[in-house]
Amino acid sequence: MRHRDCPTPQFRSYVKEVSQLMAPYVTENLLTLPVEVETPMEITTGRKLDRDIVLVPILRAGLGMLDGFLNLLPEASVAHVGLARNEDTLEPECYYHKSPEHIAQADIIVLDPMLATGGSACTAIDALKQQGATHIHFVCMVAAPEGVNAVNSAHPDVALHYPALDNCLNEQGYILPGLGDAGDRIFGTSQNNHSSS
Repeated sequence: MRHRDCPTPQFRSYVKEVSQLMAPYVTENLLTLPVEVETPMEITTGRKLDRDIVLVPILRAGLGMLDGFLNLLPEASVAHVGLARNEDTLEPECYYHKSPEHIAQADIIVLDPMLATGGSACTAIDALKQQGATHIHFVCMVAAPEGVNAVNSAHPDVALHYPALDNCLNEQGYILPGLGDAGDRIFGTSQNNHSSS
């Protein structure tokens, strides 16, 4: 997946597969309630989720992770947060946000393949909290220590999930060694091998 010559279809497939593998770990500690289940033999007790799940891909790279999670969580609702960099301040700004009405009562799983500076993650989390979200998880595939520290500092109540913690950011804010611009690699729009989300 990290290899610079990994073709777009294969990269997209890897993102989906890794996402699907992460889903059980991200959800393993969600609150559940006992529920009575009638088997063909007798009545027993099972478990069901206490809260609905809302998946929130950060546009656009987060869309690559969505299907992997939906494969295991088909009942989840999907919200979207679109972010763009302000050319004057260089900070991410929200240009689109659509969430279901029950977001305040749901377990929220924010999806974005890369956590570099933490700016996009914090902006998306801010937008969700403004709508009342409180049970938030942020899921990425590759994180930089700077991004982890930024999210932990701004949102210590948000659970972070990442399988790879890379070395650092370079002077341009790109993750090293990273895997390139995940959005471009998922959608085949550029050969740029950087990411600074």
